[in-house]
Amino acid sequence: MTTASTEMTPRAKQEGEPRERPRPGRYFVPEVDIAEDQEGLYLWADMPGVAADQVTVHLADDTFHLEGRVAVDDWAGLRPLYTEYNVGDYVRRFTLADASRYDRDAITARLVDGVLQVRLPRSERAKPRTITVSG
Repeated sequence: MTTASTEMTPRAKQEGEPRERPRPGRYFVPEVDIAEDQEGLYLWADMPGVAADQVTVHLADDTFHLEGRVAVDDWAGLRPLYTEYNVGDYVRRFTLADASRYDRDAITARLVDGVLQVRLPRSERAKPRTITVSG
């Protein structure tokens, strides 16, 4: 019962560190879920307010980088009276234990209802296989 209440507890939006800012303005660390199976690695990142053409997904060496840019011009000239939804870009980086296990050419990403969905399929060499034994 404690686990369920912990899962339902809202968490404050985490703002990025000043030393890591990719461009001027605020940016936030998106909430992320990651799962893995024999076929590959799957990632879901919350990026509300981001358009699909404003998302960058990049894999270099063993670093997997996500960035979503929000058009802050939509809020220009407005004087906030009360806000719970902070506006800013999203940036997240992960170090993969062994990026060579994934097929870089087959990585897919799509943005659906403010959630970035990324699939990193395993390379054929990294997939488990059964060896036929001859006799």
